Amino acid sequence: MPGPHSLPSRDIVSQDIDRHSLEAQQRKVRQRWLDGLAVVATGRRRLAALSISVSGILLVGQAAAIAWLVQHVLVERAPLADGIAVLVALGAALLLRTVLGSVTQLAAGEVADAARLALRERAYACLLRKGPLWLRQQRSGELGEMMLAHADAIENYYSGFQPVRIEVVVVPLVIAVAVAWVDWVVAIIFIATAPLVPFFMMLVGWGAEAAGRAQLGELARMSGHFADRIKGLGLLRLYGRGPAELEGVATAAEGVRERTMKVLRIAFLSSTVLEFFASVSVAMVALYLGLSYLGMMSLHAQVPSLGAGLFCLLLAPEFYAPLRRLAAHYHDRANALAAAAEIERLLGVLPGPVPPVAAHVPASPAEPMRRHAPPLQAHALALRPLGAAHDVLRDITFELEPNQRLALVGPSGSGKSTLLEALAGWLPPREGSVLVRPGLEIGYAGQRPYLFHGSIAENLRLADPTASLATLRAAAQAAQVLQFADRLPAGLDTVIGERGFGLSGGEARRIGLARLLLRNPGIMLLDEPTAFLDPGTEAALLHALAVFARGRSVVIATHAAAAMAWADSTLVLPEGRLHHGLQEGRA
Repeated sequence: MPGPHSLPSRDIVSQDIDRHSLEAQQRKVRQRWLDGLAVVATGRRRLAALSISVSGILLVGQAAAIAWLVQHVLVERAPLADGIAVLVALGAALLLRTVLGSVTQLAAGEVADAARLALRERAYACLLRKGPLWLRQQRSGELGEMMLAHADAIENYYSGFQPVRIEVVVVPLVIAVAVAWVDWVVAIIFIATAPLVPFFMMLVGWGAEAAGRAQLGELARMSGHFADRIKGLGLLRLYGRGPAELEGVATAAEGVRERTMKVLRIAFLSSTVLEFFASVSVAMVALYLGLSYLGMMSLHAQVPSLGAGLFCLLLAPEFYAPLRRLAAHYHDRANALAAAAEIERLLGVLPGPVPPVAAHVPASPAEPMRRHAPPLQAHALALRPLGAAHDVLRDITFELEPNQRLALVGPSGSGKSTLLEALAGWLPPREGSVLVRPGLEIGYAGQRPYLFHGSIAENLRLADPTASLATLRAAAQAAQVLQFADRLPAGLDTVIGERGFGLSGGEARRIGLARLLLRNPGIMLLDEPTAFLDPGTEAALLHALAVFARGRSVVIATHAAAAMAWADSTLVLPEGRLHHGLQEGRA
């Protein structure tokens, strides 16, 4: 009868088997994904593999030439002149191997560069698809580390592991066949001891991949922690948290150091073990030949010649050299798989190939729209902000007509910004659909426009890098940017800090609005564009928007009475009541 603990034990074993099976499947998926990154450099990858394999095969001819010269000149006392052709062939083989080595490094380096570029393109495209709302919930330091350190972690996989993986299949087999033709005993020693290296590589590889993934994860967390503290340095100093946060940075750095040393410890220990077995195997060949020459072992009808023995001894370390190189680069494979696992953790998926650039796609193309349909239609929308427990808007339905100005009004938290994000395509509706007339571009100016470190003009030219100075100033004038920029020492060439450091909130919003106007979209989505403005500047901005918006549709979220009067219809949230009719104060 089975004991009381036999069933739980079987369950635990079954769970372990399932876990290992799942990990093996995930490892295969990541391996295929890594191979797919370098698909654009397939020709150079084959060139690298061919070059390193041919270079290894030339070793057989090189060893044969040296063995023949020793046997012919030293043992048989033949004149050196008889071996001139062999010497020339030996020199040619050495020169060709040098050239092939350079070709291998060059081609493999180009493959690694192509793979890193493909990884960064895929990751960047994946981040674009996830959108700014998802990005707000992530640590920018971790994402930056993914684009930099994680991409660099795969370099040696392509420049080292992949070419050697081909070499280890071709070269030892050729050497074993050549040695078997000279001395079958040595060939048996090679074949019997060779499987020890892959076996230990497999055991070490599992631990190396786990350690490498932990090290990359710790590095990403430290980078995110450090980047967050740099961004909030002013606040930390204000509250006197500088020394405490410095200790936190030191703790994070110590975690990275410990993880890195663990990876190095595994690498050194595994290399020592593999070198030991390779050295023992070579020593076995030397021992066999020495005992044969001393007459203490006789497995042949006659003792092998000195040339034959030298040939086998010269090829013995070269037989194991590709295996040792593969063992060394096996850590590069483990690091690459660990990097792929971390990228999958950060993005939630291994990013696929970048799709070709296409024309503007409607925010939610659930059904085709007619060319004469309204510019934008929202039907039965149910919206829930990311991370929220419940919907903030339900059953919102309206149509935006050509040249219409629609104001979204309601108290704070009623869902105005959420609705704009859904119309812009940032937030997928939980229910319902948003349809945009084909060919129309949507422009969105939010409450917190992201401004890069650089001049005001450079931040504006993100919308149109080819814009002339006159066009740039016209958009800046319409958004009331020139009202404060002209008072600055360098005007539009004034350099601002990251995230608009040095500007007020209203000034940053006006730069974001000017950037939108420079984009010249067919539908404009504006989130509180007149906030923080005095009545005179607010009136001037609304008048400029009225001129610019002719022929365009505008949706504006606002609390300002002047902006409500500027619109010709209002949508009251969260109820979704729509009021039509030209407002008296429309500019």
